[in-house]
Amino acid sequence: MITYKEIKANEAIKAYIKKADESLNALGFTEHSFAHVGLVANRAEYILTTLGYDEHTVELVKIASHLHDIGNIVNRREHSQSGAVMAFRILDKLDMTPDDIATVVTAIGNHDEGEGEAVNEVAAALILADKSDVRRTRVRNTDMTKFDIHDRVNYSVYESDISINSEKTKIILKLKIDTEISSVMNYFEIFLGRMLMCKRAATKLGLEFRLIINEQEII
Repeated sequence: MITYKEIKANEAIKAYIKKADESLNALGFTEHSFAHVGLVANRAEYILTTLGYDEHTVELVKIASHLHDIGNIVNRREHSQSGAVMAFRILDKLDMTPDDIATVVTAIGNHDEGEGEAVNEVAAALILADKSDVRRTRVRNTDMTKFDIHDRVNYSVYESDISINSEKTKIILKLKIDTEISSVMNYFEIFLGRMLMCKRAATKLGLEFRLIINEQEII
């Protein structure tokens, strides 16, 4: 089996992630580079491991997490579909089995809230891990006077954590937001679609999704 470690070390994949993030930077988007895909892989691994999924499935979700945003090298629009096609070619050349390629490609192609859905457990974990990555360090704009709403919301989040309760019935995203920078309403203005997608993804995994902001349960 192709491993997550091998995918991370692959020089071509490194180039695609780097160049994709450079394109997003030019367009004014937040960070989508190695810090983001690494955090997503760690969170996805935590989710499926905690729920008792086998090591093979966990490895696949980590690979999907590492590759999920490479489609941004083509265009931000429909990047999940572009990324899925790119991932297919990469993994096929690396002789990954068709069944495993199908699982990874399906997850990548369904991770975006515009067109995607949690069609399987790997896709569900990827969605939850990806959409929960809201944090100050993703903001690249250093001039707060020029922040747009995405910059303000991300920069306002100074603590972010996702966890599954001991009964394994709920997955909880806890955020601490500096409301002098951005209001909770601003968060929902841009992230409501993502939170609803997380709710559906949690259901796919047999969980209830909960969002807690500044110790107040919102969802």
